[in-house]
Amino acid sequence: MTGRLTDFSTLTFDCYGTLIDWERGIWDALQPLIAASGRSDIDRQTGLMAFAELESAQQAATPGMLYPDILRHVHGAFARRFSLETTAAMDDTFGASVPHWPAFPDTADALRRLIKHFKLVILSNVNVDGFAASNRKLGVEFDAIYTAQDVGSYKPNLASFDHMLERLQADHGIARGEILHTAQSLFHDHVPATRAGLAKAWIDRQGLSKGGDWGATAVVADQPEVDFLFPTMLAMADTADAED
Repeated sequence: MTGRLTDFSTLTFDCYGTLIDWERGIWDALQPLIAASGRSDIDRQTGLMAFAELESAQQAATPGMLYPDILRHVHGAFARRFSLETTAAMDDTFGASVPHWPAFPDTADALRRLIKHFKLVILSNVNVDGFAASNRKLGVEFDAIYTAQDVGSYKPNLASFDHMLERLQADHGIARGEILHTAQSLFHDHVPATRAGLAKAWIDRQGLSKGGDWGATAVVADQPEVDFLFPTMLAMADTADAED
């Protein structure tokens, strides 16, 4: 693969975990459930690991389900996992929490710099309305947006990448070799992107390459090789600017 970011014309992004701080959003949204039961033994790492397992299982079982409903079911399953008391209203509130998840502090500035060099595309595991709410925090207009609702399945299912590649070629004339897929999650993104034959930039926000924890993503035993590694989006923008 090329050693220069700017040899690519298009960056395709995962959103949640890469641009939006979904771990903070998830953990904050779980607090009413945990606090109501007074469970001090459920720490952040334990809670996020359980969420990762329950979310990926629900998405695999119900690939056509909209993401707010995925979250609603996961909230109920999380309560059962830890013997917590939930209600339908609490499940619904968690399901509607995506618009409240914050962007990472560097995201908007980095995207405004990257858009000077690349077309920017979203490939996200949420629904159309959920991403629209998050998009207001990101500060740029994307050239294309593809969600799980559009595809009818969730990453890491390769159907998401097949759909994106087909639409980018048909609607924008963007070929596979022009694309650099940019994401935090090895499980949701870099494993299937490798299978799809895409170049990859890893935004390693969890510090996994230096022994960090997996947070709200499933563990990948055999980690795929990536073409670029950055600790933040800002570091990626710095590199692109330096190449210009």
